[in-house]
Amino acid sequence: QVQILESGGGPAQAGGSLRLSCAASRTRLTAYGAGWFRQVPGKEREFVAGISRGGGTSIYADSVKGRFTVSRDNDKNTVALEMKSLKPEDTAVYFCAASITGGGYVATTASQYKYWGQGTQVTVSS
Repeated sequence: QVQILESGGGPAQAGGSLRLSCAASRTRLTAYGAGWFRQVPGKEREFVAGISRGGGTSIYADSVKGRFTVSRDNDKNTVALEMKSLKPEDTAVYFCAASITGGGYVATTASQYKYWGQGTQVTVSS
């Protein structure tokens, strides 16, 4: 069974930075497109950023564009989300997910992702 595991969450000050990492067991992430979502209590899971299977295409939500960067290291079998200029409204549980979409396509809806991690909490204080 494929397992996705996020790490790197925690507290941060507004204006600060955090780096989230996503690893997979029992599979190679190179076989999947990858995405990051976030969720706060009472709201739907929100797309944050995604990267194509080959890493050549990435897409960002407008709310994080210019501040967050998604990348993948296929040798290490990991996907990262570099978050800078953090804002209190970035506070959420962040999830890494893998989609079976191929080529240069980046999935942006939760239903397109097959495997999910348990999430990691990011809390940004003002």
